Amino acid sequence: MPQPDLKAAYRTVMDDHFTPRMEIRFIDDAATQTLCYEKVTWRIEGVEKGLRYGENPGQEAALYRLVNGNLALGDVRCIQPGRHLASDAELLQSGKHPGKTNITDVDNALNILRYLAATPCAVIVKHNNPCGVAKGGTIAEAYDKANMADRLAAFGGAIALNREVDRETAELIVRNYAEVVAAPEFAAGVLELFATKKNLRVMRVANIARLQEYGMARFVDLKSLIDGGIVAQWSFVPLARRKEDLVPAQAAHKGKTYTIARLPTDREYEDLIFGWLVEAGVTSNSVLYVKDGVTVGIGTGEQDRVGVAEIARDKAYRKLADRLCWERHGIPYNNLKDDRARAVIDREVAERKGGLRGCCMVSDAFFPFRDGVDVGIREGITAVIQPGGSERDFESIEACNEADVAMVFTGQRSFKH
Repeated sequence: MPQPDLKAAYRTVMDDHFTPRMEIRFIDDAATQTLCYEKVTWRIEGVEKGLRYGENPGQEAALYRLVNGNLALGDVRCIQPGRHLASDAELLQSGKHPGKTNITDVDNALNILRYLAATPCAVIVKHNNPCGVAKGGTIAEAYDKANMADRLAAFGGAIALNREVDRETAELIVRNYAEVVAAPEFAAGVLELFATKKNLRVMRVANIARLQEYGMARFVDLKSLIDGGIVAQWSFVPLARRKEDLVPAQAAHKGKTYTIARLPTDREYEDLIFGWLVEAGVTSNSVLYVKDGVTVGIGTGEQDRVGVAEIARDKAYRKLADRLCWERHGIPYNNLKDDRARAVIDREVAERKGGLRGCCMVSDAFFPFRDGVDVGIREGITAVIQPGGSERDFESIEACNEADVAMVFTGQRSFKH
């Protein structure tokens, strides 16, 4: 019996029967407000094609861009039509042809980048979560730091950069396998270099250069239910973006007021804000560790907060071991057969506590008990940012004071599901 070609499904571009246009109407007794969309296609090898498929082969899918409408509900207004980002990316190189996950990964990378537009920054997203985010003096430095923050997860990821891709950055990118590179522009010679990676999708998104203008933009976030129902909400916007937006941790319990003993240093404030803005693009329950404008450990989508703090910690240890092995031996840590060399790396990773010493700890929601912050404190973190609001905030404050760790509250939860 012939064996089926299991790889064929991933090469197939499905016919999609979604209509060329779509409308969403919001109706009340006073008026009807309509958002109008048109389907996005690209001309690839002389044929007009839309999305390759949805989340999996066999799922038809279509991408629509907002072209008309002016929705206002209460005092919130929807982003204006025509201000396109990922929904209207210019496809300079199609690779294997884009699918739904390529678009949504780029979109979530831009969701993070819109808050970090002031400096060169790189975001690498895999399965709609960042695996590495970094700032740098140049875009090449930012990309290299983001890639090395989690080199393994970055394999096959979507890279979004908020500056023109120069040749130095492109040479770093082509050393690995990536699904997508999105940037506002590409310098001379870069596209020729990318052409050597035939499966790479290269997207020019001109509005990345204006991302700061999108920092407060809202859109209608729709979630479909299994029975065809829809939950509609306004998109999340993090409000804490400056040192002045954060408040020192304080809580009252049984008539006693607990106050954090130490405020963050200027360097810690910078990392706390950086981490909090990255947090806006991470699936909840989540905890991050960041240092010097680079993610060190990212824990995502876990059910309990202490558990996700431990997952982020454990990832930091594993990623540092892999980085050291790659830099010294040119192979992944998992492929290292030399027991002596492995022991040297293990010892250094343990001594450096996975690179967590001196990190800032970021939590998208409050810590219900002190055990969450204790995970980071045992590894040598120096500052914590979290929304606050737990009945037991006083425990976390006490834990930080015992270790001379700073803690600030944002006053706003940052869940993303």
